[in-house]
Amino acid sequence: MDELTGEFEAERGHLLAVARRMLGSRSEAEDAVQETWLRFSGALSDPEQRARVRDLRGWLITTCSRICLDVLRSARVRREAYPGQWLPEPVVTTVPAADGFAPDPAERAVRADQIGTALLVVLERLTPEQRVAFVLHDVFAVPFADVADVLAVTPEAARQLASRARRAVHRPDAPQHSADLAEQRRVLTAFVAAVESGELEQLVRVLAPDVVAIGDSGGHFPAARQPVVGAEAAGRLLLGLFNQARKWGAMRVRPVVVDDTLGWQSEVPYRDGRTMRIVTSFAVHEGRVTGVFNQLNPDKVGELPPLGPDATWPPRW
Repeated sequence: MDELTGEFEAERGHLLAVARRMLGSRSEAEDAVQETWLRFSGALSDPEQRARVRDLRGWLITTCSRICLDVLRSARVRREAYPGQWLPEPVVTTVPAADGFAPDPAERAVRADQIGTALLVVLERLTPEQRVAFVLHDVFAVPFADVADVLAVTPEAARQLASRARRAVHRPDAPQHSADLAEQRRVLTAFVAAVESGELEQLVRVLAPDVVAIGDSGGHFPAARQPVVGAEAAGRLLLGLFNQARKWGAMRVRPVVVDDTLGWQSEVPYRDGRTMRIVTSFAVHEGRVTGVFNQLNPDKVGELPPLGPDATWPPRW
């Protein structure tokens, strides 16, 4: 059992990356990986059975993917009943050092397995089967024969599922994110300055014409029930939100990395005495903000550590 545990733990990070991309939820991904361990330890505890498995990573990915597929199919029903817009649970880490990574090797490895909110939002448009096919083949280069085995379809059907998913991911209205950390810093610094100015025209210059703004409150706080699309509409919304936050009291902000993009964690006093805790992430492409994602559902951000006295507006990366 010690040997099995060691083999599994060596693959846990990779499995978590696969499950996170498929499910869009860190907690659900961790549950899927734990279920994979239970099946692995149960099915391969016999040394003879273990010896028959030549490709351990392939066996684990296949098992984990089947678990994720079941979760996705049941999640579609829950998402349809979700109040308002849905965003994934944010994975929040410290802002990287000047070389693009934090100095801690373990933290560096974690960041290598993260993806941005923009892609996770787009993946929500896919059917469970399309999402699994896309993640396995396009992200992790799993052969279509193995993808077909996971989905219980023919390799040609798996190829078609991935193709449809690919077209959805690259639709013109999907928020694009291609900026490195240096460009993100530059664009978000201009974004903050525009918000500080209160001038819609200045903010619109920082936003892409088809920028999308999405807020997920889970019904706990007021939030737009549909994505707000377009530079002027999103700009008015964002300026209104910041003006309202200032009226309620001082906003505290800490620059962070949300998945693979720069963003911030903030705390805003709400009018009824509660504190709104918000994680904001961005998509940046060709020098402009293409997506603004505000996660303020307490069920998804409630476990983040509270901000200290040094967390002040405006944020500086």
